[in-house]
Amino acid sequence: MNFVEELRWRGMLQDIMPGTEELLGKEQVTAYLGIDPTADSLHIGHLCGVMMLRHFQRCGHKPLALIGGATGMIGDPSGKSAERNLLDEETLAHNQACIKKQLAKFLDFESDQPNRAELVNNYDWMKNFSFLDFAREVGKHITVNYMMAKDSVKRRLSGEARDGLSFTEFTYQLLQGYDFLHLYETKGCKLQMGGSDQWGNITTGTELIRRTNGGEVFALTCPLITKADGGKFGKTESGNIWLDPRYTSPYKFYQFWLNVSDADAERYIKIFTSIGREEIDALVAEHQAAPHLRVLQKRLAKEVTVMVHSEEEYNAAVEASNILFGNATSEALRKLDEDTLLAVFEGVPQFEVSRSALAEGVKAVDLFADHAAVFASKGEMRKLVQGGGVSLNKEKLEAFDREVTVSDLLNDKYLLVQRGKKNYYLLIAK
Repeated sequence: MNFVEELRWRGMLQDIMPGTEELLGKEQVTAYLGIDPTADSLHIGHLCGVMMLRHFQRCGHKPLALIGGATGMIGDPSGKSAERNLLDEETLAHNQACIKKQLAKFLDFESDQPNRAELVNNYDWMKNFSFLDFAREVGKHITVNYMMAKDSVKRRLSGEARDGLSFTEFTYQLLQGYDFLHLYETKGCKLQMGGSDQWGNITTGTELIRRTNGGEVFALTCPLITKADGGKFGKTESGNIWLDPRYTSPYKFYQFWLNVSDADAERYIKIFTSIGREEIDALVAEHQAAPHLRVLQKRLAKEVTVMVHSEEEYNAAVEASNILFGNATSEALRKLDEDTLLAVFEGVPQFEVSRSALAEGVKAVDLFADHAAVFASKGEMRKLVQGGGVSLNKEKLEAFDREVTVSDLLNDKYLLVQRGKKNYYLLIAK
């Protein structure tokens, strides 16, 4: 496989330094991509870069995932208008361990293949580097004029940030440049990859290597992923879509991909999956013939959810979706854990009911009309029950005076009432 061609047809290539493709065609190349360790989980904004490393390894080359332990203590001005919080050593170590576990789902770190992936941390080679050594060995090779010409620096100095640009952040491109130099000298790394906002930092590294030892190295970037409407990719009202289920449940993760627009699904299935070109072309044609079936969204959501979580979590997410939109059973509803249950029914009206009343047993008609305002009156409820239009926990209510007790509670806490086809209510026993 030709790596550059693979990125090109997938829409994952923005900038590429002349000579890069020729180098990749004649030898096994080692390349690195930096990952910011400011959280103990990646989010889907990282995924394009991670998929670049995945394709790189699939094409027979050796990927290095660089955790920016040192640079994470400083913050990168690229695309940012505020300085980042600085992290302590213990937090960085924890974050690195968590990120490696996630990367292992995309990359082969364990085999004995010559192109197995490696995780490196720039804190390991920066922690004992004194300021005087850095100024002498790195600082003298790159002029301030060169650094000032970078777009990220110019934007910050032109007033985009209220407080300007600190010296700490100004030196960031030198630190990133030194990473490239160090990996070039110790691991024979000849290529750096990243998002297009990193082009300035990456080319500082190529320049530093050229000026220090005359080495020839290369660079390529992927575009920053946006939505078709120009909005920011991967952000929702509740924030980032994380890969860690503690922060974004597999159900919510699956739903994010399932709900992208047709135009975005056509782009994202190339970027965020490893499906081949012919199969994607067939899926796109099938989708265009019957867009209402959402073939692309369903396949995209499946591939990414299985890759990030597991086949089991994907099946559970599909089953959870069917509870809201399909003819799911009471049994399927009872299998949901509390977080997924609340995610599925996020936004539906909620009422608190007395646990002690349920312990004694209470008639459904009293519970749904008096204790919780699911129905405006008992008469309205009686009429709807007779017409078969009321369900409790996905089971049709046969009698309006059926006794409801604590044994009916889902997760020992919730009752799900359905009125008609689309109206849901969540009763919470307290």
